[in-house]
Amino acid sequence: MIENGTGLFTIGQLARGSGLSVRTIRYWSDEGVLHPVTRSAGGYRLYDAESMARLELIRTLRELGLGLDHVRRVLAGETTVAEVAAAHVAALDAQIRALKVTRAVLSTVARRGSTAEETTLMNKLARLSAAERKRIIDDFLEETFGGLDTADPDIRTRLRFSLGDLPEDPTPEQVDAWVELAELIQDPGFRVRMRQTVEFNAADRGPHVLAGTSLWFMSRLVGLAGEALREGVDPASPRAEEVLVAMVGNADRAAVLERMESASHTELARFRELAALVRGVEPLSAHAEEFAWVVAALRAHVAG
Repeated sequence: MIENGTGLFTIGQLARGSGLSVRTIRYWSDEGVLHPVTRSAGGYRLYDAESMARLELIRTLRELGLGLDHVRRVLAGETTVAEVAAAHVAALDAQIRALKVTRAVLSTVARRGSTAEETTLMNKLARLSAAERKRIIDDFLEETFGGLDTADPDIRTRLRFSLGDLPEDPTPEQVDAWVELAELIQDPGFRVRMRQTVEFNAADRGPHVLAGTSLWFMSRLVGLAGEALREGVDPASPRAEEVLVAMVGNADRAAVLERMESASHTELARFRELAALVRGVEPLSAHAEEFAWVVAALRAHVAG
């Protein structure tokens, strides 16, 4: 307080009382958020006790990250602290999401040892809008299933659901998985192999085939092959022949083998794993060992 008994403070006294620097207080005063009540005979800005309280509010709002424009509007009574806080929370959420994307891209770059070109592509893929991500998935589904889903009309819907989309607040792992998944489903070679797999699965389907038949076959395949593995059955042995008869009956084994080889390639397994990671669920087992045993047994007994 200055010594003339007016109850007014200089900027230096405000600084000592608040712990803020003179430079900061002068800047806020110059920006119009802390108005002096008057000036001394020497032209120094003077403030009262209400200015001290106002200064504490300004500091609190600034420490919470609010810009001076928002602070000015609150102090002018044009908006409330609650309204500004709500808007600031939304802005912070957007910044946090952006930072998570940045972190995920940088983590992937560090892990892969990516080039500058790859880094640019990953960053672009990670920051796509929801509409742009949907377009990429829809293009993939059309090229993969176009004209083949008449026998099983719901198959495209099921796969679209299994692919899912990034949540509003994705983890770095989900962003990382999405980047890899987007690269994979845009790869022309993978699309061709996926199309072949779908064609094999649709080849013998028709109105007479009950829904869930393929799932039942896969369940039987996994069960019988798993039992053969536990028993240590050699895929080339006579015992393996018995397992194949129980599994595929009199079906054309060359055709079954072709379908199995199409459905068991490593890219398809990775596709399923990435789709699950993006959705935030545990990937289903690919039963790679069981599939490998059946493929080996079919190759050994394809003429049987």
